[in-house]
Amino acid sequence: MGAINGKEYINRLNQLKNEIWLDGKKVEGLLSEHPVFKGLIQEKAALYDLQLDPHYIEAMTFISPESGDPIGLSYMQPRSIDDLKRRRKMFEQWAKKTYGMMGRSPDYLNTAIMAFASSASFLEGKENCFPENLVQFYKMAREKDLNFTHTFISPQVNRSQLYFEDSKEPIAAKIVDVTDDGLVIKGARLLATQGGLTDEVFVISIGKFFNEDEVFAFSIPSNTKGLKFICRDTFIGGTSHFDHPLSSRYEEMDSIVVFDNVLVPWDRVFYYKNGEVAEKFINQSAFHNLAIHQVITRQIVKTEFILGIAQVLIETINIGEYQHIHEKVSEIICGLETMKALLEKAENDASIDEYGIMRPDITALSVASLTFPKLYPRFTEIIQIMAASGIITLPTESAFHSEIRHDLDQYLQGATKSAEDRVKVFRLAWDLTMSSFGTRETQYERYFFGDPIRLVSSVYKSYPKEQYVKDVCKFLQIENL
Repeated sequence: MGAINGKEYINRLNQLKNEIWLDGKKVEGLLSEHPVFKGLIQEKAALYDLQLDPHYIEAMTFISPESGDPIGLSYMQPRSIDDLKRRRKMFEQWAKKTYGMMGRSPDYLNTAIMAFASSASFLEGKENCFPENLVQFYKMAREKDLNFTHTFISPQVNRSQLYFEDSKEPIAAKIVDVTDDGLVIKGARLLATQGGLTDEVFVISIGKFFNEDEVFAFSIPSNTKGLKFICRDTFIGGTSHFDHPLSSRYEEMDSIVVFDNVLVPWDRVFYYKNGEVAEKFINQSAFHNLAIHQVITRQIVKTEFILGIAQVLIETINIGEYQHIHEKVSEIICGLETMKALLEKAENDASIDEYGIMRPDITALSVASLTFPKLYPRFTEIIQIMAASGIITLPTESAFHSEIRHDLDQYLQGATKSAEDRVKVFRLAWDLTMSSFGTRETQYERYFFGDPIRLVSSVYKSYPKEQYVKDVCKFLQIENL
């Protein structure tokens, strides 16, 4: 089958009949026609069309080693630095198609599935582990071009360090039975972006667990019996691309995943009830290296888009002569070039791991993943400051098709643009930074890889500092402890 196009993606999604709840109501009818999901689905379909476009197919796909069909390049296992760069260029094409605004474009989880499967031999010989299932599943996903959501975390009931769940009914998803047919899961998981809008939901336990019943890794179809997706409120302000240029296109619904005695067949189980594996596999695998590689590529494209918005604002109201404007835009430029340099360093310092996979350097990637969550809120603040009150007084598209059009043309014109075009620019700035969609984007980028404090600790603990300590001790002629 190989890489799919947009029509195939939409048809497959509509046929799944996933159980999705929005605003207390079960979603009925075709997902592709639902007003809350339609914009996102159309944008994702455009990504799938791009990978089979004759002008892009060579850059977006590779030939399957099994079927000979073209396969989405995000599924390719990198064996060289050239492979990494080829993958990155593919990420860039999809990211540019969405201006970096789609955090869960298909290449993110395609990469994750590939990375875990590439390191599957780590699971060999370990209790309750099925590396062969993981490898076979990856191959199936690759050949069918499956689309994924995922969930890594449990509900935030009590985040104290010594909390033990003792509720009568499971809150965090748990194994409640082990049968001849598979695992039975009951409870909930967070935070499935695009939950219910994909072929599959990939579920994995990572980190330390006090309760081995909460330890598992598997993937199941999104329409599996007993599986439901409970959506948050929508951040789409409306369907007009004029009024809501970003949210009408790129609103990625987030959801709670509820498992109501869901049966996970054995051939879909990758491991279970093995806390040591849950703690170590995430770091032993190529997941962090390859997933962050994709994410940083997208974030760079998003930063380029923000820089473009900043400059268009400057030209629209002619504020380019002010030095404080130069300073603010230079902050965006410095952030952009820093991210680019870290990504390039990660590729140039890549090395082959024990499984034969070329991993981009994790240190450079980790620094980038710590840097961007601090940069992004500042970028949005800069846009807000530059736009000033102009980002507040924004009429709608309908207003430009009413009897007050003359007033709008007269009083809202820009230095270099008509009133209608000026409002388009400012509405884009508003949707990026101040709408419910825009503020979600800021929070999303801030916590993309989890708790920033834990990430900082991880970088501190893993960074090779020994030689620098030796140098200081040698200079001071003191003992190196």
